[in-house]
Amino acid sequence: MSGLLRTYFPPLPRSVTTLQVGGLVNAFGNGITLPFLFIYLHNVRGIGLGIVGLIVGSHALASIVAGPIFGAQIDRFGGRKLLAIALGILAVGYALYPFVHDPWQGFVVAAITGIGVGAFWPSQSTLIAGLTPTEQRPAAFAMQRVVMNLGIGLGALAGGLIATTESPGSFTVLFLLNSLTFVAYAAVMLALVPSPSLGAHAREPGARGSYRDVLRHRPFVAVIGLNALFIFAGFSGFELLPVYAKNEAAVSETQIGIVFLVNTVVIVLLQLPIARLSQGRRRMPALGLLGLLWAAAWLVVPVSGARTAVAATLILTLAIVVFAVGECLHGAVQAPLVVELAEPRLLGRYMALSALSWQVGFALGPAVGGFVLEYSPSGVWIAAALFCAIGGGLALLVEGTLPARARRTPVSVAA
Repeated sequence: MSGLLRTYFPPLPRSVTTLQVGGLVNAFGNGITLPFLFIYLHNVRGIGLGIVGLIVGSHALASIVAGPIFGAQIDRFGGRKLLAIALGILAVGYALYPFVHDPWQGFVVAAITGIGVGAFWPSQSTLIAGLTPTEQRPAAFAMQRVVMNLGIGLGALAGGLIATTESPGSFTVLFLLNSLTFVAYAAVMLALVPSPSLGAHAREPGARGSYRDVLRHRPFVAVIGLNALFIFAGFSGFELLPVYAKNEAAVSETQIGIVFLVNTVVIVLLQLPIARLSQGRRRMPALGLLGLLWAAAWLVVPVSGARTAVAATLILTLAIVVFAVGECLHGAVQAPLVVELAEPRLLGRYMALSALSWQVGFALGPAVGGFVLEYSPSGVWIAAALFCAIGGGLALLVEGTLPARARRTPVSVAA
C-alpha cells in the first residue's frame, strides 16, 4: 500500500504541490475551451476550416516569437515573475474571444493568447525545476502532466455540457470561465509559491550566456527537434479531432467531451506508474514506442467517419486510449530529459526552446491539418500516423547523441 501511495502521491516540496493545485484549476479552464475552439470559429462564427486552421496556427506562431524573448527574461528575473505576467496576458486574451466575429479579429486574439503561452510554459517549467531536487523532477513533471490532463479532461466534459452551436452565448461562458482560471492560478502562485534561489553560478561574471550557447548543444537540439515532429503529427491532432468528429462522424459536443475525459482518466491512472517504472530505464526506446502507439491511434480515427454517432464515439474512444498511453511515455521522458541536459545558468532559455518545439508543432499541425482536413478528412489522419511512426524510428537514432548520464531516467531515492 505504501508503494502505491508513493506512486500516485510522490513526495514533492510543498511549493511544487501548491503550484500543481493552481495548475489544475487553470487546466480545467483550458479544457473547457480546447476541444471547442475549432467548432466555435467554424460552426458558430462561420469561418472556413482552412482559415480557422491558420488562426489556431497563428496562436502557436506568436508563441514561437515570444518564447525565446521571455526565456532570456526568465534567466534574468526568474520564473515566478514571468509566470504572473503570462497568466495576466492569457486572462485578457481568452476574455476577448467572444468578441471575435471576423477572421482578422480571430488572428488578433490568437496572437495575444499565443504571446501568453510563449511566456507561460518556460516560466512554469523553470519554476518547477528550480523548486524540485534533481531526483524528484521526473515525478514532479509527471504530476504536472497528470493535473494538466485531469483539468483538461474535466473541463472538456463541462464544456461539452455547456456548449451548443445553437446558442452562441454558451461559448462566451466557456471563454470567460477559462479567463477566470488564469486569474485564480496567478493568485495561488503569488500568494503561496516562493521564487527559487538562482544559485551562485548564476551570479558569476560571464555566467549569463546566450541562445548561441544553447544552440551549440547538439543533443538538446536533437531532442527538441524530435519533439517538434511528435507535436506536429501527434498532439496537434487534438485540435482537429473535435471538428472531424462533429462534421464527419456526427458526434455531439457532449460525446466529444466524453472522449476527452477518457483520455484524462487513462493518463491520471497510468502517468505516475509509468513514470515510476521508467526509473533506471532507457529513455529513447520509450519515445520510439510512443511513435508507434500514436501512429496506431491516428489510423483508427478514419474508421469512425463511416459509422453511427454512438459507434463513432466508441471508435474514437479506443483511439484516444491508445494515444493516452503514448502521452504517458512522453510525460515520463521529455521534460525531465530537457532539464537534465540544460545548463542551470541557462535553464530559462533551455525551457523556452523546449516550449518552442511544442509551439512549432502546434503552429504547423493545425495550419496544415486544417486545409488537408477540408479536402481529405481521412487522409490527414493517415499522414499524421506516418509522421508519428517516422518519429519513433528517429528516437532511436537520437539516443546515440545523448551523454551517457542522460540516457536513462534517474532512480529516485524514495523509489
